[in-house]
Amino acid sequence: MAEKRDYYDVLGVDKGADKKEIKKAYRKLAMKYHPDVSEDESATEKFKEISEAYAVLSDEEKKGTYDQFGHAGMDGFSNEDIFRNVNFDDIFQGFGGGFDMGNIFEMFGFGGGRSRGGPQRGSDIYAEIDITLEEAARDIEKEISIRHAVECPVCDGTKSEPGSDVEVCQTCGGTGQVKQVTNTILGQMMNVRPCPECRGEGKIVTNPCQNCNGKGKVKENNTNTIKIPAGVESGSRLRVAGEGNVGDVNGGYGDLIVLINVKKHDKFEREGPHLYFEKQISFPQASLGDTVDVPTIDGAVELKIPPGTQSDSVFRLRGQGMPIMRRNSNGNLYVTVNVVVPQKLNEKQKELLKEFAEISGEEIHSYEKGFFDKFKDAIHNH
Repeated sequence: MAEKRDYYDVLGVDKGADKKEIKKAYRKLAMKYHPDVSEDESATEKFKEISEAYAVLSDEEKKGTYDQFGHAGMDGFSNEDIFRNVNFDDIFQGFGGGFDMGNIFEMFGFGGGRSRGGPQRGSDIYAEIDITLEEAARDIEKEISIRHAVECPVCDGTKSEPGSDVEVCQTCGGTGQVKQVTNTILGQMMNVRPCPECRGEGKIVTNPCQNCNGKGKVKENNTNTIKIPAGVESGSRLRVAGEGNVGDVNGGYGDLIVLINVKKHDKFEREGPHLYFEKQISFPQASLGDTVDVPTIDGAVELKIPPGTQSDSVFRLRGQGMPIMRRNSNGNLYVTVNVVVPQKLNEKQKELLKEFAEISGEEIHSYEKGFFDKFKDAIHNH
């Protein structure tokens, strides 16, 4: 038997990793090696390995024993003990339901209180799509390519070669379940679990379908057109019903969950439905007032700058922000004006400013650059 790898190495985390880091590492690997989505021939074994590592390291008591004694400390634990109290259902919480984590218990040969004999809904699959801010401002359609498991077209999901007979499982009598009675200090406890012989299906395939190798499903590429509503934000998830992986025993298909990523814009900052933009204006514009053009998501509009405007003043343009989803309204565009002070003036400009200062009653003392100022300028311009 091959020597077990260190659980921390399996998940790719340091020994000082906290629960959040361990969970994040497991989720990433589970999405990669889950047998429902991975084409890696060793996906099942890898998935079992990372699941066992997570079951131990996510439990403080088991983790403490492992940290002290290594794998030797786990020798007294059965598979049921290792996986007891581990909540796999929340691993993909927020991803539309996630993969069907229940088959972890089948892989390790115990039921864990879950009945797997009846129809099982297919697992969801996940994809990401990038869109621009301009695209997010209106209803659009995008094509997305996926690869998912579909019902085998040759055996129609029966797993058996067409025309072949299947046998009733002798272990469970065709029920797909077996009962186990355990004596405890509280009396006899009965545990119902999927039949390990037929994996809860109640029948044995004697002549597996050659097209799907007896799995009842095959991988297929597909292109979906998804509708993205106006006002969508980064991190939003859209669900496309029935475009996930096919289930077992006529359990139907899972869904396609599309994660939306709105790319960063070169002009606007976004916060929810509101947009923010910085506009540079000159000292004369700020002093005398002016009308300037500012961009919006739908094109340029005019903004009136009143006389005496100070730098960092903020102007609100109502309704010039992003659409608000499921509401017939838009956010606002907030324009911050920055008064730019010219770094270089010609002699005429200097004279006019001095005259302005005198009229304003201000006394201006001329500033001459010293040696260190010139030295710093030389370094800056180098």
